[in-house]
Amino acid sequence: MPVVESSITVPVDPATAFAVSQTTGATRLRWDPFVRRQHFLDGATAPGKGVRTFTRHTSGITMVSEYVSYAPPSNVGMRMVTGPWFFTNLAGGWRFKATDGGTLATWKYSFACRPVWLAPVAEWIGTRILQREIDRRIAGFARGCADPVVLAEARAGT
Repeated sequence: MPVVESSITVPVDPATAFAVSQTTGATRLRWDPFVRRQHFLDGATAPGKGVRTFTRHTSGITMVSEYVSYAPPSNVGMRMVTGPWFFTNLAGGWRFKATDGGTLATWKYSFACRPVWLAPVAEWIGTRILQREIDRRIAGFARGCADPVVLAEARAGT
């Protein structure tokens, strides 16, 4: 199963970095180039293990995902419940580790494509596309960790 990963050090503590990664609404859109729209499902109002979310990517592709782990301030994991037909599965995990003067944020996605006969080519292409996406997304996250509006919202929610 292909895996893509990206890491960056941000100048905030792990609790704040984690909180930035979990911002929603207009605050999320300030930093996350991946998301056009995102909201909780099933009446949920906050993230947590078992909570499902709807996400519309900037390209228009949609997905429903579910938190499979939620352990502030160190990590969060999600898996796709429904989404683009070409993914057999898609999962992501974000980890936050204290460093001198900040936090090392590491984001990792794993995925598999279908149909099986096309998977080797689709996964080769998918690895390149998702690597570009995760690199853009973690760079946006770093900008969010330096944005006073995003930081205020994240800290208010912690």
